[in-house]
Amino acid sequence: MPPLKLKLKYWSWRTGLVLKRGLDRVLRGTIRPLIGLLRRLDRISASDKAGAVMRHIGPRLREHQIGRANLKAAFPDKSDAEVDKILAGVWDNLGRVAVEVINLDRIAAQGARGERQFITYGERELKRFEALRDADKPAVIFTAHLANWELPAVVAGIEGLRSMALFRRPNLSSIADVLIEMREPLMGTLVPSGFGAPMRLARGLETGHHVGMLVDQHDSKGVEVTFFGRRCRVSPLIAMLAREYESPIHGVRIIRLPEGRFTGEITDAVTPVRDADGRIDVQGTMQAITDVVETWVRDHPEQWLWLHRRWR
Repeated sequence: MPPLKLKLKYWSWRTGLVLKRGLDRVLRGTIRPLIGLLRRLDRISASDKAGAVMRHIGPRLREHQIGRANLKAAFPDKSDAEVDKILAGVWDNLGRVAVEVINLDRIAAQGARGERQFITYGERELKRFEALRDADKPAVIFTAHLANWELPAVVAGIEGLRSMALFRRPNLSSIADVLIEMREPLMGTLVPSGFGAPMRLARGLETGHHVGMLVDQHDSKGVEVTFFGRRCRVSPLIAMLAREYESPIHGVRIIRLPEGRFTGEITDAVTPVRDADGRIDVQGTMQAITDVVETWVRDHPEQWLWLHRRWR
């Protein structure tokens, strides 16, 4: 790279770092009062308003075109009007998630007689959660960016599962610290993604913790799978952990319902693909997991995050 371009790139990085640090300092003193103020609002009313705002703003953002291209490729038979309707739902869902992330404790709250107020699931799901909780061997559990993707870990906490969840720490430490402080009492142990995460998750399985993670994001160093008929790459971590510990594999998804409610579903154990020696084949098992995620997205395409570059 020419020296001038190198210098410009350095100063661009340096300026960005200075701005980020300045914003972080400002937020460190204001984020808690701001969240406290927002939590005074009625959650469902605020969620409705946030969804409406994002339906208005979203189509003006660059990510809208990414979402449109993704949907056109995934559903070539859908009309422009159908694609627009799905995208409106995507933006609406994203706005609601922004409100819900600071109200997870209220969504997880139990009623006066112990009934679930905002997250419900059927008898089949209850029995599967009970089986997981009482099993001798912990499971690896996958989920996707559907509805509110924070809630599967909350459900694990509600049902008393000893769990660890992999998460991507927000770039601004002031926001990250507050969110972790709010999440951990509800979600169990949170493990930030990074170099040491696989080892921490492996130790979690060894000590009887179920391990959960999102599996529908691009990973440039991941294994190749097919998603909606198109090749993409996905992190192999969950299949590698299952291979190492022969852990059962389950999927958990959340479906958004009207009036600020949700329902949760847990799959039967996903049968892993095995190699000639009988060991779990990582790439084949990640394809089996991706197939489940595709089924979920087809069920409720307006609740999946189409706005990122899943195919590259």
